[in-house]
Formats: sequence, structure tokens, C-alpha cells
Amino acid sequence: MAAAQAGDQRAYTRLLSDSVALIRAVARRQGVPVDALDDVVQETLLAVHRVRHTFDPARSYDAWLSAIASRRAVDALRSHGRRDRREVHDELAIDHYADRDDASTGTEREQEAQRLREAIETLPPGQREAVEQLGLKERSLAEAAEQTGRRTGALKVNLHRALKSLRDRMHGEP
Repeated sequence: MAAAQAGDQRAYTRLLSDSVALIRAVARRQGVPVDALDDVVQETLLAVHRVRHTFDPARSYDAWLSAIASRRAVDALRSHGRRDRREVHDELAIDHYADRDDASTGTEREQEAQRLREAIETLPPGQREAVEQLGLKERSLAEAAEQTGRRTGALKVNLHRALKSLRDRMHGEP
């Protein structure tokens, strides 16, 4: 490493290739999975390149490299742990998230849409009108007020009450 710090490019190349075995050993000792070892090696070599100026030739290169490799291994384990918590395992995904092309999904959507249409029909006239104008026809409050001849405040209140009522009916509450 001292020769590499002095500018000897061949020594630096040889040093990096000779360091791979030690980096892999440190990562395995830390418990890094086999499929992540190459990532740890690469990250460690990049770190060595970035901080090579901090190496003290009076000290052990192996100890210095092992400390860097150990930190990169811990980083990889943390990253792997975070990723595992967010991943959905295949069995669960299949059970909970049906295929878009699945025929039963279309049927379920149609049934849900029919339930929603029926629930909207049972709303009081003012609430039903607010849902139709603001929700289904996607008009702005000003446009809906002009269309219905009602104030925007009344439309807001009716929409709020209608949505609460629809949520309750769609989720099984009376």
C-alpha cells in the first residue's frame, strides 16, 4: 500500500486484487450471505480507493482493510434486513393480490361497483346530488354550485355526510 500511495499503479492493482480474499473472509465471518459477498467486496474496494490516503504505512494493512471490510459487511447486512422486511413473499402475494387478468377480479369489481351504485341510490337527495356532481362527474365546487343552484358550503357538507354514509354501508356498518 505504501508503494501504491507513492503512485505505483502496478502495485496498487496488485494490492487490490490480493485484497479480495481477505475481504471475502471478513464478510463471511460477519455472516454476509454468499449471494451478497461480491457486493461487499466491491463496496470495500471502492471505500479503500476513496480513503487510501488515510492508510498509515507504519501499521498493518490487513487490520486496516479488515476494519473497512467489516463496516461494509455490516452495511450489507443492515440493507438486507431492511429489504427483507419490505418484501412480500410469493405465497402471500398470490393469495392477497390477484392477477389483473384473473376473471374473478373483474367480477368482484363489477359486484363492488353495483353495491356502490345501490348505496348511492339510497342516499338523501342532497347527498346523492353532491356525490354525482363532485364525485362521479368530477365537477369543481363552483361548477357543481352553478349546475345545482346550491351554495358550495352546502355541497361540501352534503358530500362529507354522503361519503361517511357510503363508507359505513360498504364496510358493513348499518
